[in-house]
Amino acid sequence: MIDNICKFLAESFSADFASWLLGEAITLTKIEPSELSVEPIRADSVIFLESTEIILHIEFQTEPNKNIPFRMADYRLRLYRKFPDKHIHQVVIYLTPSQSSLVYETKFSIGALNHAFNVIRLWEQPTGIFEQYQGLLPFAALSQTRNPENTLRQVAKQIENIADKQVQSNVAASTAIISGIALNKEIIQRLLRSEIMKESVIYQEILLEGKAEGKAEGKAEGKAEGIAEGEAKGKTQERNQIALNMLRSNIALDLVAQLTGLTLKQVQKLQKISLKQSQPPKVSKPKRSPKS
Repeated sequence: MIDNICKFLAESFSADFASWLLGEAITLTKIEPSELSVEPIRADSVIFLESTEIILHIEFQTEPNKNIPFRMADYRLRLYRKFPDKHIHQVVIYLTPSQSSLVYETKFSIGALNHAFNVIRLWEQPTGIFEQYQGLLPFAALSQTRNPENTLRQVAKQIENIADKQVQSNVAASTAIISGIALNKEIIQRLLRSEIMKESVIYQEILLEGKAEGKAEGKAEGKAEGIAEGEAKGKTQERNQIALNMLRSNIALDLVAQLTGLTLKQVQKLQKISLKQSQPPKVSKPKRSPKS
């Protein structure tokens, strides 16, 4: 979910990202990853934006990743093949504070091939940068702030003042989920109004995903138990699946209950299900054969 939200923000507020990463509010348009594919590309996390002269390649990472240097070199060569005359600016943005040496790697080297790229560690970035642009507000609580809660409080005030209701809703929902990296759910729920988020593209995406999964399960049960009963169960499955999707995105229990119409006890039961599903299966030890 974090990958998708970061991608959504970069594509929706490309001028804000250009101002931050390139130092100039250039109008950028999206490049489809399929245009660069020689082999399958990780389209869920990679972001390519272009102007007439430059291509901005962004990778968001929540955890250190040893494969990043190779991936940046690989994408750089793909970009050169497709756009040999354009300047390429590549940047990896780490969201979660880490002491790993991997978040400091800025080069890929193999034999005589050496490729350099840019790295940004959000926790080292001045908070003021993110408070200047609507599209960067969701990242403010992850920046170099001594008080993430107070920073989120200031961001919430700025979100309240966004005139465009759709933009306001999208920024609020993005902020609620991304801020979960640094703050607990109760603080986020207290500072950001849930009714604003309901109209967001992000909430609708969770909603549609839940409906699709719920309908599939409802139809399957309907064949066995009757269409009327199956449809009723389908609606219940839809609502439960929406709630599960929200819980997996670290949205607060009270907020999930408010947005889905479920009781808090129902949401708590679903949370237990979600936790069980996320746990790796236990590997049983092979039985020892009896000694002869």
